[in-house]
Amino acid sequence: MVLRDLIGDVFRTLWSHKLRTFLTMFGIAWGIVSIVLMVAAGEGLRKGQEEQTRNLGKDIMIVFHGRTSLQAGGTRAGRVVHWEDADAQAVQTQAPDCQDALPELEQNDVRTHSNYNAASFLVTGSYPEFGDIRSLTVGSGRYYNWDDENNARRVAFLGSDAAKQLFTEGRNPLGENIYLNDIPYLVIGVMQKKKQDSSYDGWDVNKVFIPYAAMHRDFPDKPPATPHTFDQLIVTPKSVQQHEACKGQVRAVLAKMHNYDPTDKEACPIWDTVQEAKAFTQMTDGMKYFLGAVGVVTLFLGGIGVMNVMMVAVRERTREIGVRKALGAGADSILRQFFIEALVIAIVSGAIGLSIAYGLCWLVNLLPMPDFFAGLVPTWKSGVTACAMLGIIAVISALLPARRAASIDPIEALRFEAGG
Repeated sequence: MVLRDLIGDVFRTLWSHKLRTFLTMFGIAWGIVSIVLMVAAGEGLRKGQEEQTRNLGKDIMIVFHGRTSLQAGGTRAGRVVHWEDADAQAVQTQAPDCQDALPELEQNDVRTHSNYNAASFLVTGSYPEFGDIRSLTVGSGRYYNWDDENNARRVAFLGSDAAKQLFTEGRNPLGENIYLNDIPYLVIGVMQKKKQDSSYDGWDVNKVFIPYAAMHRDFPDKPPATPHTFDQLIVTPKSVQQHEACKGQVRAVLAKMHNYDPTDKEACPIWDTVQEAKAFTQMTDGMKYFLGAVGVVTLFLGGIGVMNVMMVAVRERTREIGVRKALGAGADSILRQFFIEALVIAIVSGAIGLSIAYGLCWLVNLLPMPDFFAGLVPTWKSGVTACAMLGIIAVISALLPARRAASIDPIEALRFEAGG
């Protein structure tokens, strides 16, 4: 039997048993859909959280000041530590694995108003790199620069919600004045709307950002702190791989500057977003692998269904096999026919499953996604894995029934009565 006739005979046989073929193909297609959708859901959660982490900042560490818990250098435990201007410069020059060390000074009781409205916002000052590091994307205008910082200019960059509250709808804030404790500040930029899932001091959309020098002059730190202290230090490593070394160097430099034990973590609490991101990635990867494993099990169950169906087909077609063998059909021809039947079922159902899975991902992604979820993100790896698993299952599920059909004795087959 030539290959074309063989394939035609396979399709005629499958078509004559439509219900059995459909149920078998459904089991395999559902396994493929399960693998792709479950992995896509895990990938969407990972990407969504990764995007929100970037909205807080790009691989940043927030270094808070604290209270000593260990005695060091003759000083008592329980001493309050305040970061000073010289600390940022010391970390910048003495921590080789750190890229940036930016002081940040904040005040939450500054009276804020424009010529149109008044509101209460957190006012924060830092260096110009702060905008890029903290992902403060410019929606209109610009962020303050080093020229503004060096001249301590009274310029302000507004969070998107802060701009809406201070200025009536449709009015352009750029070039307008806002008043911070009645001190006029020129609005030079407005932040693009962004979403955050975490913060150490409030949502960026509700803040007013001004140069550090202007902040120090007009809104200095309050006692018991001094005019030369600030709230927290924003540090970035030169690379993700260097973040642990950078963190250790920050602790060592600040301990030296303030005469406390460098192992005293209470004196120098650090919120490490890099470490948090790695932990979340491990969690989402574990969930993705678990969901993928569930899909693989479903696919194997579909393969078992193929094997069972083919075994039933061999039993039902025993007399047919006997006739074909009596007419001279070889064992290889019988083996090929049943093997190709199983492969056709697997390939067609696999193609249908992949089409359904990717189609569902596309349809779901047309809908509005909740915060921190990037939708169903199918990856080429999940498709390749599903196809590879399907190929293995198809071969295994086809091999045993095909060998059994090929080994049937033609005399015994001609004596066989279906249902007997």
